[in-house]
Amino acid sequence: MNDIARAAGVSQAAVSYAYNQPHKLSAARREHILTVAAELGYAGPNPAGRTLRTGRVGAIGLLITDTLGYAFDDPAAVQLLKGISEVGEFAEVALTLLPCPLESPRLTEGGGVLVRGAVDGFLAYAMPDGHPGMATVVARGLPIVVIDGSDLGHLPRVGIPDRKAAREIAAHVLGLGHRRVGVLVDRLVPDGAAGPVTPARERAARDLVNKERLAGYRSAFRSAGVSRRETTVIEAGGFDYAASRAAAAALLRDRSLTAVLAATDVLALATIDAATELGLRVPRDLSVTGFDDIAEAAKADLTTVRQPLVEKGRQAARLLLDVIAGEQATAVTLPTELVVRGSTAPPRRR
Repeated sequence: MNDIARAAGVSQAAVSYAYNQPHKLSAARREHILTVAAELGYAGPNPAGRTLRTGRVGAIGLLITDTLGYAFDDPAAVQLLKGISEVGEFAEVALTLLPCPLESPRLTEGGGVLVRGAVDGFLAYAMPDGHPGMATVVARGLPIVVIDGSDLGHLPRVGIPDRKAAREIAAHVLGLGHRRVGVLVDRLVPDGAAGPVTPARERAARDLVNKERLAGYRSAFRSAGVSRRETTVIEAGGFDYAASRAAAAALLRDRSLTAVLAATDVLALATIDAATELGLRVPRDLSVTGFDDIAEAAKADLTTVRQPLVEKGRQAARLLLDVIAGEQATAVTLPTELVVRGSTAPPRRR
């Protein structure tokens, strides 16, 4: 940079500004400096050297408790990523995706991508309680913001009132007169198991979002006098459409059901598809609700809970950048809204 400054007839600080703070130079001066640098074969400051000098990498890491494809396939995760990336682009910070499925042997060994990943801080998205990846990133001593995960007390968190929102949508269905109601959840325990949920498995739930939404449904059932024996809960065991469709088909074997409460819109849309295949009409024969209000929900006329997924990503990214900058962080709880559409109606007489 000193050589470039001499050749360009400017100060070394001006060369630094050309790469790091271009707003401090006129467009003509910066263009002159970059032209001289190119002639001398200089491509810009060395990233490793800059990291050593500033102590910053210029990237944040997003932990996802599944394979990398989940971040691009799950509609809710895609919206969350959109919000995170908007803030990252504005702050000129890169986003590094850090998949940490439990079946990865490197996680239990305390190694892998969570140790090698060069980031200034972590966003932990929907990590199950007791996930070894959380212990690994906490041990690194870098700032962490939890998204849709358990309140660990010492870490800032961004989320929504899942239990309250689930209770509201269940109360809507029960208020229509439904009493034979089935429930679908993605995953309560990250062990790949799928099928009917026993009381013991419900108590052992480690995925906070599904645990809270199921607790909200249960609360509404108790208030309406609907017993546990009158409800069936099926766990999909995963987040993809295939697992959701299989869980919906298993639930709908009970032809006495008049309504299904699905803990995500993906589960709800799979339920509508499975019901159609069985010759059931929604909502005439079966009312269906979802949760999230992804784009496909409106197209399907789905009654659901709207949560601000993009804003959740923005808030989490801003919060993490504030913590990295040394500011105090507080928990953020975003509002939800019950959106009643055409997929719910009073049960018809059979």
